[in-house]
Amino acid sequence: MERGSRDGEAEVTAAADGPAPEVEVRRSRRRRRTVSAYRQDGRVIVLVPASLSAREVDRWVVEMVGRLDRADERRRPTEDALMARATRLSDRYLGGLARPSSVRWVENQNSRWGSCTPGDGTIRLSTRLRGMPAWVVDYVLVHELAHLLVPGHDADFWAWVAHYPQAERARGYLLGWSAASNVEPPVEPEDPDDA
Repeated sequence: MERGSRDGEAEVTAAADGPAPEVEVRRSRRRRRTVSAYRQDGRVIVLVPASLSAREVDRWVVEMVGRLDRADERRRPTEDALMARATRLSDRYLGGLARPSSVRWVENQNSRWGSCTPGDGTIRLSTRLRGMPAWVVDYVLVHELAHLLVPGHDADFWAWVAHYPQAERARGYLLGWSAASNVEPPVEPEDPDDA
């Protein structure tokens, strides 16, 4: 680990055990009590007061990497967690009528956010959703769950989706993400506003 003592100097550390990320510690004389962290270019950047001892910095690095990891887990749920989440969403917004047989992440959906095969009850979500806000992932799940009730995109389908209170906000988020990323947004056969 390299240790810097002046304001703004960085300390770089790599974990000794396991596949932990490279960590860069940035000390600041202006920072008095707060410690924060974020990910950037595959590294974890930890911002600390310049007055912290090496031992305190090491303790905060472990704490902040753990916090980031826990936040990532919440934003990137496992397939078991997706299934439980889909069940809760069905119960809450679709009267418990939509029961998927499986919900999983897939890498090969570049033109859709999700897909559903009503015949076997499978739902697939694009890995592009990982890291997006939970309410956006929930919208895509509700959208795909609604396909278990109504296969097409007719007025009945959109009526089910509309039970999710953040549906329009999430659709706007996904359209904005697509525009900002220069990605053609998925085309939905019928717009709910036209139905």
